[in-house]
Amino acid sequence: MQIEGIQLLAVILALMWIVEVINSLDGQHLNSDGIHARDPGRLWGVLTSPFVHASFAHLISNTIPLVFMGLIIAMRGAGRVALVTLIVVVVGGLGTWLIAPGHTSTIGASGLVFGYAAYLLTRGLFDRSLLELLTGMVVAVIWGGALLSSLIPRYGISWQAHACGAIGGIVAAWLLSDQRARQRGTSGPPARALAK
Repeated sequence: MQIEGIQLLAVILALMWIVEVINSLDGQHLNSDGIHARDPGRLWGVLTSPFVHASFAHLISNTIPLVFMGLIIAMRGAGRVALVTLIVVVVGGLGTWLIAPGHTSTIGASGLVFGYAAYLLTRGLFDRSLLELLTGMVVAVIWGGALLSSLIPRYGISWQAHACGAIGGIVAAWLLSDQRARQRGTSGPPARALAK
Protein backbone atom coordinates (compact mmCIF):
# COMPACT_ATOMS: atom_id res chain seq x y z
CA MET A 1 0.00 0.00 0.00
CA GLN A 2 2.86 2.39 0.75
CA ILE A 3 4.30 1.78 -2.73
CA GLU A 4 0.92 2.63 -4.27
CA GLY A 5 0.78 5.84 -2.22
CA ILE A 6 4.25 6.84 -3.41
CA GLN A 7 3.29 5.99 -6.99
CA LEU A 8 0.17 8.18 -6.80
CA LEU A 9 2.20 11.05 -5.35
CA ALA A 10 4.69 10.63 -8.21
CA VAL A 11 1.83 10.77 -10.74
CA ILE A 12 0.48 13.99 -9.19
CA LEU A 13 3.93 15.61 -9.28
CA ALA A 14 4.65 14.34 -12.80
CA LEU A 15 1.38 15.89 -14.00
CA MET A 16 2.43 19.25 -12.53
CA TRP A 17 5.77 19.05 -14.34
CA ILE A 18 4.19 18.01 -17.64
CA VAL A 19 1.74 20.91 -17.42
CA GLU A 20 4.60 23.34 -16.71
CA VAL A 21 6.59 22.07 -19.71
CA ILE A 22 3.51 22.61 -21.90
CA ASN A 23 2.88 25.99 -20.29
CA SER A 24 6.47 27.12 -20.89
CA LEU A 25 6.39 26.03 -24.53
CA ASP A 26 3.07 27.85 -24.95
CA GLY A 27 4.27 31.17 -23.52
CA GLN A 28 2.61 30.66 -20.10
CA HIS A 29 -0.90 30.85 -21.59
CA LEU A 30 -2.16 28.28 -19.07
CA ASN A 31 -1.63 30.80 -16.27
CA SER A 32 -5.19 32.00 -16.86
CA ASP A 33 -6.49 28.53 -15.91
CA GLY A 34 -6.33 29.26 -12.21
CA ILE A 35 -8.92 30.28 -9.64
CA HIS A 36 -10.87 33.38 -10.72
CA ALA A 37 -12.51 34.73 -7.56
CA ARG A 38 -16.29 34.62 -7.48
CA ASP A 39 -16.58 33.91 -11.22
CA PRO A 40 -19.07 31.01 -11.53
CA GLY A 41 -18.08 30.45 -15.15
CA ARG A 42 -14.47 29.76 -14.09
CA LEU A 43 -15.20 27.59 -11.05
CA TRP A 44 -13.41 24.68 -12.76
CA GLY A 45 -10.17 26.55 -11.98
CA VAL A 46 -10.46 25.17 -8.44
CA LEU A 47 -9.41 21.77 -9.87
CA THR A 48 -6.82 22.98 -12.39
CA SER A 49 -5.00 25.69 -10.40
CA PRO A 50 -2.73 23.36 -8.34
CA PHE A 51 -1.26 21.96 -11.57
CA VAL A 52 -0.43 25.31 -13.20
CA HIS A 53 2.68 27.28 -12.20
CA ALA A 54 4.08 30.63 -13.29
CA SER A 55 7.59 29.24 -13.87
CA PHE A 56 9.85 26.29 -13.18
CA ALA A 57 11.19 28.15 -10.13
CA HIS A 58 7.62 28.42 -8.82
CA LEU A 59 7.08 24.71 -9.46
CA ILE A 60 10.36 23.69 -7.79
CA SER A 61 9.52 25.74 -4.69
CA ASN A 62 6.29 23.73 -4.37
CA THR A 63 7.70 20.36 -5.43
CA ILE A 64 10.25 20.09 -2.61
CA PRO A 65 7.77 20.38 0.30
CA LEU A 66 5.17 18.32 -1.59
CA VAL A 67 7.65 15.45 -1.90
CA PHE A 68 8.69 15.67 1.76
CA MET A 69 5.17 15.87 3.20
CA GLY A 70 3.54 13.76 0.50
CA LEU A 71 5.84 10.83 1.27
CA ILE A 72 4.74 10.93 4.91
CA ILE A 73 1.08 10.89 3.85
CA ALA A 74 1.83 8.12 1.32
CA MET A 75 2.82 5.81 4.20
CA ARG A 76 -0.94 5.36 4.73
CA GLY A 77 -1.47 4.29 1.10
CA ALA A 78 -2.75 5.65 -2.19
CA GLY A 79 -6.28 6.09 -0.85
CA ARG A 80 -5.03 8.46 1.83
CA VAL A 81 -2.96 10.48 -0.66
CA ALA A 82 -5.95 10.72 -3.00
CA LEU A 83 -8.43 11.75 -0.31
CA VAL A 84 -6.19 14.30 1.40
CA THR A 85 -5.28 15.82 -1.97
CA LEU A 86 -8.90 15.96 -3.12
CA ILE A 87 -10.20 17.48 0.12
CA VAL A 88 -7.44 20.10 0.22
CA VAL A 89 -7.88 21.01 -3.46
CA VAL A 90 -11.67 21.34 -3.19
CA VAL A 91 -11.94 23.01 0.24
CA GLY A 92 -8.87 25.20 -0.26
CA GLY A 93 -9.82 26.06 -3.82
CA LEU A 94 -13.40 26.98 -2.98
CA GLY A 95 -12.20 29.09 -0.05
CA THR A 96 -9.74 30.89 -2.32
CA TRP A 97 -12.47 31.35 -4.93
CA LEU A 98 -14.61 33.05 -2.26
CA ILE A 99 -12.04 35.39 -0.65
CA ALA A 100 -9.27 36.08 -3.21
CA PRO A 101 -9.20 39.55 -4.76
CA GLY A 102 -11.19 39.96 -7.95
CA HIS A 103 -9.65 40.05 -11.43
CA THR A 104 -6.78 37.72 -10.49
CA SER A 105 -5.89 34.15 -11.44
CA THR A 106 -4.54 32.16 -8.49
CA ILE A 107 -2.25 29.35 -9.64
CA GLY A 108 0.22 26.92 -8.11
CA ALA A 109 0.32 24.06 -5.64
CA SER A 110 1.22 26.14 -2.59
CA GLY A 111 -2.33 25.75 -1.28
CA LEU A 112 -1.78 22.00 -1.50
CA VAL A 113 1.54 22.39 0.33
CA PHE A 114 -0.22 24.22 3.16
CA GLY A 115 -2.97 21.61 3.14
CA TYR A 116 -0.51 18.73 3.45
CA ALA A 117 1.31 20.58 6.25
CA ALA A 118 -1.88 21.35 8.17
CA TYR A 119 -3.05 17.77 7.73
CA LEU A 120 0.21 16.43 9.18
CA LEU A 121 0.23 19.00 11.97
CA THR A 122 -3.33 18.24 13.13
CA ARG A 123 -4.01 14.58 12.36
CA GLY A 124 -2.31 13.51 15.59
CA LEU A 125 -4.79 15.64 17.55
CA PHE A 126 -7.78 14.02 15.85
CA ASP A 127 -6.29 10.50 15.95
CA ARG A 128 -4.92 10.95 19.49
CA SER A 129 -1.64 9.48 18.30
CA LEU A 130 1.67 10.39 19.90
CA LEU A 131 3.62 9.22 16.83
CA GLU A 132 1.54 11.42 14.53
CA LEU A 133 1.94 14.37 16.93
CA LEU A 134 5.71 13.88 16.81
CA THR A 135 5.58 13.70 13.01
CA GLY A 136 3.65 16.96 13.00
CA MET A 137 6.29 18.54 15.23
CA VAL A 138 9.03 17.49 12.78
CA VAL A 139 7.06 19.10 9.93
CA ALA A 140 6.63 22.25 12.03
CA VAL A 141 10.35 22.45 12.82
CA ILE A 142 11.43 21.95 9.19
CA TRP A 143 8.74 23.95 7.36
CA GLY A 144 6.96 26.01 10.04
CA GLY A 145 8.87 29.27 9.57
CA ALA A 146 8.55 29.23 5.80
CA LEU A 147 4.86 28.40 6.02
CA LEU A 148 4.08 31.13 8.54
CA SER A 149 5.99 33.76 6.57
CA SER A 150 3.96 32.83 3.48
CA LEU A 151 0.76 33.86 5.25
CA ILE A 152 1.94 37.48 5.34
CA PRO A 153 0.21 39.41 2.54
CA ARG A 154 2.67 40.26 -0.27
CA TYR A 155 2.20 41.30 -3.85
CA GLY A 156 1.99 38.37 -6.24
CA ILE A 157 1.60 35.75 -3.49
CA SER A 158 -1.84 34.44 -2.58
CA TRP A 159 -2.01 34.28 1.19
CA GLN A 160 -5.67 33.38 0.63
CA ALA A 161 -4.71 30.14 -1.14
CA HIS A 162 -2.22 29.35 1.63
CA ALA A 163 -4.73 29.96 4.43
CA CYS A 164 -7.59 28.15 2.68
CA GLY A 165 -5.32 25.24 1.78
CA ALA A 166 -4.40 24.94 5.46
CA ILE A 167 -8.10 24.91 6.38
CA GLY A 168 -8.57 22.14 3.80
CA GLY A 169 -5.78 20.16 5.48
CA ILE A 170 -7.43 20.49 8.87
CA VAL A 171 -10.77 19.39 7.39
CA ALA A 172 -9.02 16.38 5.81
CA ALA A 173 -7.38 15.44 9.13
CA TRP A 174 -10.77 15.60 10.87
CA LEU A 175 -12.74 13.75 8.18
CA LEU A 176 -10.13 11.00 7.80
CA SER A 177 -9.28 10.57 11.48
CA ASP A 178 -9.15 7.10 12.99
CA GLN A 179 -11.48 8.31 15.76
CA ARG A 180 -14.21 9.19 13.24
CA ALA A 181 -13.67 5.87 11.45
CA ARG A 182 -14.18 4.00 14.74
CA GLN A 183 -17.30 6.03 15.50
CA ARG A 184 -18.73 5.27 12.06
CA GLY A 185 -17.95 1.60 12.59
CA THR A 186 -19.85 1.45 15.88
CA SER A 187 -22.71 3.81 15.09
CA GLY A 188 -24.48 1.62 12.53
CA PRO A 189 -27.77 -0.19 13.11
CA PRO A 190 -27.76 -2.93 15.75
CA ALA A 191 -26.75 -6.36 14.49
CA ARG A 192 -29.61 -8.78 13.97
CA ALA A 193 -29.50 -12.22 15.54
CA LEU A 194 -29.42 -15.04 13.05
CA ALA A 195 -32.44 -17.34 13.21
CA LYS A 196 -31.56 -21.00 13.67
